[in-house]
Amino acid sequence: MIVKRIESVNDFVIKFANVNGTGSASANNLFAKALFRMGLPVSPKNIFPSNIQGLPTWYEVRVNEDGYLGRRGGIDIALSVNPQSMAQDIREVLPGGYFVYDNTKPLDLRLHRDDITIIGVPLTRICNEQYDDPRQRQLFKNVIYVGALAALLDMDFKVLTGLVEDQFKGKKNLVLPNIHALELGYQYARNNLDCPIGIRVQKSDKVGDKILLDGNTALGLGALYGGATVAAWYPITPSTSVVDAFEKYAKRVRIDPGTGQRNYAIVQAEDELAAIGMAIGASWNGARSFTATSGPGVSLMSEFLGLAYFAEIPTVLFNVQRAGPSTGMPTRTQQSDILSCAYASHGDTKQVLLFPSTPKECFDFGALSFDLAERLQTPIILMTDLDLGMNDNMSEPLAWDDDHKYDRGKVLTAEQLEDGVEFGRYLDVDGDAICYRTYPGTHPTKGAFFTRGTSRNEYAVYTEKGEEYEANMLRLLRKWDTINEYVPAPITIDCGRDTDTAVLYFGTSEEASREALDHLAEEGVYLNAMRVRAFPFNRDVHAFIERHKEVFVIEQNRDAQLRTLLMAEFELGPDKLKSVLCFDGTPISARNIRKQIKKHLNSDNVLPLHRDTALLRTGERS
Repeated sequence: MIVKRIESVNDFVIKFANVNGTGSASANNLFAKALFRMGLPVSPKNIFPSNIQGLPTWYEVRVNEDGYLGRRGGIDIALSVNPQSMAQDIREVLPGGYFVYDNTKPLDLRLHRDDITIIGVPLTRICNEQYDDPRQRQLFKNVIYVGALAALLDMDFKVLTGLVEDQFKGKKNLVLPNIHALELGYQYARNNLDCPIGIRVQKSDKVGDKILLDGNTALGLGALYGGATVAAWYPITPSTSVVDAFEKYAKRVRIDPGTGQRNYAIVQAEDELAAIGMAIGASWNGARSFTATSGPGVSLMSEFLGLAYFAEIPTVLFNVQRAGPSTGMPTRTQQSDILSCAYASHGDTKQVLLFPSTPKECFDFGALSFDLAERLQTPIILMTDLDLGMNDNMSEPLAWDDDHKYDRGKVLTAEQLEDGVEFGRYLDVDGDAICYRTYPGTHPTKGAFFTRGTSRNEYAVYTEKGEEYEANMLRLLRKWDTINEYVPAPITIDCGRDTDTAVLYFGTSEEASREALDHLAEEGVYLNAMRVRAFPFNRDVHAFIERHKEVFVIEQNRDAQLRTLLMAEFELGPDKLKSVLCFDGTPISARNIRKQIKKHLNSDNVLPLHRDTALLRTGERS
């Protein structure tokens, strides 16, 4: 059988299959950054287990000169050094693709495929010949295969060596051994294999001023620039690195130069409930504070979120979502906390949600969260996910206006209180349903208030009168309308054709959705698009839905939570909004989106009340 090889330049997907805990992520990241430094748009995704070491782990890198950065679906090249997953890895390679493996031991004949090119590199043998230390053998094996890939793909080898020098600057004892390992792989491939293969890379200029950055680091920086001085948290994957980043940068810029005193506080609480309680308390006292967590943490925090909503205390929560329910899959991505956050706590509550889709928006929205929380006197929950939070993403550079003035909201000063300004903590003076507050200790005799529980009248006096409770709850609804004016507006993309069909998406679904829409347009299927960036939904969202006959809602959860929220808020019937879903723990792919939309459009059947689970099972998930 003659294999028709995949041939492309600067357009492919490669997947590394390793053993967790062997240092492979650093080597795979080196490969991705080298391509980025060659001017190629890249999208690396680390797919790792929740244990510390021993289980299979994968690292997928997409290269696309046209700038498509979402998960495409399908694998062109698999590099496997893990016997545990080798059968799965070789199955995932598309016909015409390439399978690179450690052939120190011969490939099991049962795994052979005639429709792909199989390439062996004796990684273990090379390591055994070069290194005596078992740990060095393990670590440098990963670097050696990066060198071999450089030859197979015709990469600029100097870019790799330059990256190593930059990474270990001033540490010759690390630079030289890593470069030597790269050379071992590179020379073996050049001398023993057909190089290059059908897939090649060439230097390009498609990156511009873009940067590679993970969303959690951007959030930590956003909190810092947003004026946060207090972080209270409990460690949980995948949000831990948010606080790590905040601490890293606070140590640089939040130190008093004269005294060396830290002008910030980071407290690791005993659990998530305590963490958000500390954040609420610090905020009530006038500090800009936040906490970071994931779905299980939100479950524990929900009662305190209800307190902050009803007592109207500014609160910032960064939720880096992962697969649930319960503890779920802590190292897999999902967008499955939408409903639990939108209506967090018992009773009638509505929480403000922000949906960034890039590291830059993580930074911008992270800083904005504190202004919004204090202006609106309510919790602000910023919703990212593991894919955005823990993976490097190409992004516009971060920017900050040094003239920015923090919006501290409606806070009465001692002078205003002394001048006799009427103070009622829950009194709507301006007609926007946002009341004036005071910081504790602002005035020795004025501006204080006492609460017993949260049931109170306009002057914070305890009451159980139904009419006064009802009046306060109605005011909170009016405030919800005011909030609409402050949260980020949606972004609309018009396809330029007459169409009554559209898509709606949010967060990390953006890149794959836009690619899917481009491919559908090439096939004559045109859809308008809107990216939702906040809840409450801007009025433009309702107008967008109303002017289309069908709207596909793309999201990464099982129960179509955003669709449910849209139906509830706008009182829409189930026939208007169609679900496009992915919930296998991996980022949604463009091919999956395209496939689900086409199946819906080509079907004459009415969409059932319960989503087509067969479609979900047959959708291209990889």
